[in-house]
Amino acid sequence: MSNTLTKVGREFAFKQILLMIVVVFIITLTVYFFWGFLHAKSAFVGGFVAIVPNMIFAYKAFRYAGAQSSSKVMESFYSGVKFKMLYTALLFALALKFLVLIPAAFLTTYCVVVFLPLLLPVFLIKNN
Repeated sequence: MSNTLTKVGREFAFKQILLMIVVVFIITLTVYFFWGFLHAKSAFVGGFVAIVPNMIFAYKAFRYAGAQSSSKVMESFYSGVKFKMLYTALLFALALKFLVLIPAAFLTTYCVVVFLPLLLPVFLIKNN
C-alpha cells in the first residue's frame, strides 16, 4: 500500500479534507457568534455529515495505483463511492432522527462543504 503513485492523490485529499475542516470550524464559530449555540451545533453537524464520508472515500480511493493493479484501482474507487453514499445517507438519517437541529444551518453548511471541492483545486494547485 505504500505506492508512490498514490502519494500525490493522498496528499491532495488530505489537504482538501483539512481545508474542509477549517471551513466548517470557521462557519461554526461565525454562526455561533451571530445566532447562538443551537444554530452553531446544526452547522457543525452539517459539516461533519459531509466530511466523514469524504474521508472514507479518500481512504478507499487512494489505496492502489499503477497499470498492473488497474482492476484494484477501479474496485477501490467504486467501493469508496458506495461507502461514501452509504455513510452520507446513514449520517443524514441519524442526525435528523436523533439530534435537535436547525435545518437551514445544517443544510447550508452541508452544501458549502459538498461544493467546496469544486473550488479547492484553484487554491491548492501549485503555481509553477
